[in-house]
Amino acid sequence: MPLTTLSILTLLPNQRRWGFAQMGTAQGPLQRVPGLRFQKLLGSGAGGFGALPNLHRYGFMAVWEDEQAARAFFDGHPLWQQYQQRTSEIWTAWLAPLKSHGLWDGVNPFDYSEAAVAAEDGPVMVLTRASIRWQKTPRFWRYVAPVSATIAGAPGVRAAIGLGELPVVRQATVSVWDSARAMQDYAYRSPKHKEVIRLTRQEDWYGEEMFARFRVLRTEGTWDGRCPLAG
Repeated sequence: MPLTTLSILTLLPNQRRWGFAQMGTAQGPLQRVPGLRFQKLLGSGAGGFGALPNLHRYGFMAVWEDEQAARAFFDGHPLWQQYQQRTSEIWTAWLAPLKSHGLWDGVNPFDYSEAAVAAEDGPVMVLTRASIRWQKTPRFWRYVAPVSATIAGAPGVRAAIGLGELPVVRQATVSVWDSARAMQDYAYRSPKHKEVIRLTRQEDWYGEEMFARFRVLRTEGTWDGRCPLAG
């Protein structure tokens, strides 16, 4: 059974240059990892959701052939060992897709969910990702960035962050919620969120977009000194 993971990596203060370089140089080693079906090394935004980059924090999202392939990478791959040596903390969530639609680089990498998983209750992670049309970027950042930042304070949110493949034009938001109900309450009741959804469709902001919801199977490590789902 395939498996998805998301890792949030916080670099040591003196590792900013190395971390930024990995956005390019790590692609070769990652493409040769056995059992790695899909992967994205992602930068993060200043202040969590800003357009400017945070050079201390990165995300790594991956889809594996199975749990054994994921564990082999995290336990012993030389690239991951370098990250472990150059970070102050790493938080990794092991995920099972509940729902996904749209495309990421022309594919839906999370299209392997099972009905049995969807029936379970518990913490969920939500990914929204888009390639923004260049001419639409001013409108996107005017409306979407402020709304995305409010997610971190929404009832039921344990953690949230803005991630991206490229500054300004390829952006994603990841949020961890107590439950699917908490996430749905925010999505359906927030007037600002509903307005952004309307503008997105009306003004055709995105060249490509994806929404995915995951069951959080388990987590390892810390994010800002704690496990978001602890307590």
